[in-house]
Amino acid sequence: MEKFESHSAKETEQFAADLAAKALPGDVYTLTGDLGVGKTVFAKGFAKGLGIMEPVTSPTFTIVQEYLSGRLPLYHFDVYRIGDPDEMEETGFYDYIDRGGVVLIEWAELIEDVLPENRTEITISKDLAGDDDYRLIEVRG
Repeated sequence: MEKFESHSAKETEQFAADLAAKALPGDVYTLTGDLGVGKTVFAKGFAKGLGIMEPVTSPTFTIVQEYLSGRLPLYHFDVYRIGDPDEMEETGFYDYIDRGGVVLIEWAELIEDVLPENRTEITISKDLAGDDDYRLIEVRG
């Protein structure tokens, strides 16, 4: 497991960009962490690391956003509003995994049962008693 301590949104974005620079077609990355911990900040940096320059927003209401302008396509999911993991089939989730791009999933713990075994898990947490900008980013897989 790799651990990174971030002290700003800029550091979080850079860490994510560096991670994305190593991404390969078909990779799946999951993001977990509490509300407001910086999952979307991470996603923005990840997109930059793939060479995507267009604005990246959380797809909370659309469930998935496609970004096709980078070195690899990015399929960015936010599954916060998914009530049942079986609903993922309706989003085209399995097709996205097979498209040869990179899949990044916010709130992945909500669909644990349908996630592929071969994935990179990223957990972001903050220090509730200390620095508001501090984040611990843990990467497994």
